Amino acid sequence: AEESSLARRFRDEQDLDAARQLVLSHVRLVVSIVRGYLGYGLPHADLIQEGNIGLMKAVKRYDPDRGVRLVSFAIHWIKAEIHEYVLKNWRLVKVATTKAQRKLFFNLRSMKPGSEALTPGQTLDVAQRLGVKPEEVTEMETRLGGHDLALESHDDEDEKFAPIAWLADSNSEPTRVLEAREYDRLQSDGLRAALESLDARSRRIIEARWLAEDEAATLHDLAAEFGVSAERIRQIEAKALQKMKGVLGA
Repeated sequence: AEESSLARRFRDEQDLDAARQLVLSHVRLVVSIVRGYLGYGLPHADLIQEGNIGLMKAVKRYDPDRGVRLVSFAIHWIKAEIHEYVLKNWRLVKVATTKAQRKLFFNLRSMKPGSEALTPGQTLDVAQRLGVKPEEVTEMETRLGGHDLALESHDDEDEKFAPIAWLADSNSEPTRVLEAREYDRLQSDGLRAALESLDARSRRIIEARWLAEDEAATLHDLAAEFGVSAERIRQIEAKALQKMKGVLGA
């Protein structure tokens, strides 16, 4: 209730204090997400800063009347900002220029069962799950190999800066972890399948309202585009989301 009230104050009255409160109340989400990107050897503080920029963009675009919590909406914007920073600054950026390479760049480490090289069967499994070619998996694994950042420092003075000091502790909030995992699930190949289950108009509405890289379209924008009422767009959107949930839950 308080979150919705603050969001409406910012949206309707441009209340910057309300926006500030929304940002501050979700800083821990940024910290939690950033932990997943420490293995690239980039400055922790810079990753936090980029994540905060994404959070501020999310607050600016958040619509409390959609029935989605800010934490779920913000994850996309935070990750998008961090992804761009990593790809621009990591030493292997040149190998992650295509869509397939980007998917591998950000997912291969977590999908490997261990530190050993993937077996042919595991390579095929990763390729199928990410929708890429097996040879692309092998190429990225080779390029990423040997570049992992050491988790522990062997220098006492540098110990506090070693990545192991930044790993999540056992007190991480379960709700935040579950929400992050849920979003990751929606971002997987299942999302593509769910979108493909929709008719062209419904897919256009979902993409414009939920998956736009820039500012999301309003109900009135889409109503004008399709020549129907805003309420009709809302009904189509609700039905499409329900259908997508069924596909994703199958």
